[in-house]
Order: sequence, then structure tokens, then C-alpha cells
Amino acid sequence: MAEKQALNIVKMKKMKAEGVPLSMLTAYDYPSARLAEEAGVDVILVGDSLGNVVLGYDSTLPVTIDDMVYHTRAVARGAEHTFIVADLPFMTYHGSIDESLRNVRRLMQEGHAHAVKMEGGLEICGTVSSIVSAGVPVLGHIGLTPQSVNTIGGYRVQGKDARDAQRLMDEAKALEKAGAFGIVLELVTEEVAEAITRELSIPTIGIGAGRYCDGQVLVYHDVLKYASPYREKRFVKTYADVGGIIREALGEYVKEVKQRAFPAANHAFGADEGVLESLYGAAGKGARS
Repeated sequence: MAEKQALNIVKMKKMKAEGVPLSMLTAYDYPSARLAEEAGVDVILVGDSLGNVVLGYDSTLPVTIDDMVYHTRAVARGAEHTFIVADLPFMTYHGSIDESLRNVRRLMQEGHAHAVKMEGGLEICGTVSSIVSAGVPVLGHIGLTPQSVNTIGGYRVQGKDARDAQRLMDEAKALEKAGAFGIVLELVTEEVAEAITRELSIPTIGIGAGRYCDGQVLVYHDVLKYASPYREKRFVKTYADVGGIIREALGEYVKEVKQRAFPAANHAFGADEGVLESLYGAAGKGARS
């Protein structure tokens, strides 16, 4: 896909101004990144959601910077012509600025990301500003922030009352002022997401935030039902049941092995004439049954 040109943050802002929606999808390895790029996805997010959908954790909290570097590097190999954002995982940007910058450096230099994503509002704006000043694009993330799920009372929709709506607006404006090139709005009421989108000059990217954001992001495994068991989510539209196809195919493979239907003759390789004689002597000709 050499003809595909990766976006940059200037082009994304221009797309917002022109009303052209941004498509973002998560990916966590080479083949999924490759397929996403071939499908024409604008931005790939290497999300710490890999903890849930790839590593088998019950939250994103156990994901480490080593995990993120490893998976980002694989995605970068698969999507050489797509803008790649990598999540800074839990507690990797809440210490000193030096420590935060070390973790950012790893995602950029070792993982080959083009930008990093950070969850949080006013409390991280100073760190966002420092990272942007160091030359690294930052994507903000407010609303439901999975890394803070234990302090916000679970997976709840944000912005349902006036006070919470104002909080989200204040956080979005502060992140824009700190230098974020865009903001993910997760599980935010549609009205509040639309208001924030109108107020900002940078793109908003929604996930469970309604119809009026500047772009949308979904998790790869949700789009394809690539999970077992798969849990339905109201804000997700699934486009294929890949999990069901895989399960059926693997079941058929097991069945054919048990029945000795696989491998068949067309899957086998024949030896040169006389090979069995060289192994067993003349009696070897009838060794196979």
C-alpha cells in the first residue's frame, strides 16, 4: 500500500474544519494492523485495551510499558503508511516529568508510534504540555477513562447532568490549551459530546459518544466479534462474526483429524522411487498399509 499516505495532525485538524470524519480502529499485532491499513483506516490506536482483548486481563490496569512497546512495534511493521497512536498505560505518566518522558521515548523510539494517548483531564495538563514541548503529539482521552475505573465508580456514562457536563467541557478545553492534537470522548452523552466538538478547534473522536464527534474509534475485536464469549455493547456495531467463523473452522479441523479425513492424499508428499527399499530393503516395499 505504498500509495497510501499517512495522516498527520495538521491534516486531521483540516479534516475537522472541512467536516470530513476520521476513522480510527485499534490494532495490537502485525496482521490486524495490516488488514486495518488495507481497509483504509485513517488512524490506528494501539490501545491498552489489549489487556482485555489480547492478554486476558479483566481490566487495562495490569498492562505495562513493555507490553505497549512490544505490541506497538508489531503494529508499526504491519501499517507502515498509517498514523499510529499508542496508549501510555496505567501509572506511566503520573510521576515525575522525567519518568513520563522516558516512557514516551520508549513508545516513540522502540515502538515507532507517531503519537501517544493519555487518559485524564485537568490533572494531566501539565504533563501533556511538557510532552508536546518535547515534540511528541498527544491525543487526550476524557469521559469514561478505564485506567481510573476504580475511582469513577465503574463503567458509567459520563455527562448526564449539568455539573458533569461542565467538568467535561473544562477538561476538553484545558487539554486543547495544553497542546493535545485531539481528544477521545468515551461513553459521553451525545449532547455533551456535540457541544464539546463545536467548542474545540481540534478533532474529537467518539466511542459511545454519539453521532456528532469529528471521528469514531472502535476496538478491532468488537467490530469483528473476535472473542469468546462475546459481550454485546450498545455503542458498538459489529460488522462480521469472525469469532463464530473461527470456532466453526477449528471445530471442523478437530473433527477431520479425529476421523482421519485430514490430511488427505493431496496434502502429502511422495518420495522418489526406491526410497523405501533403501530404508528397509526389498521387504520395505510393502511396509506402508
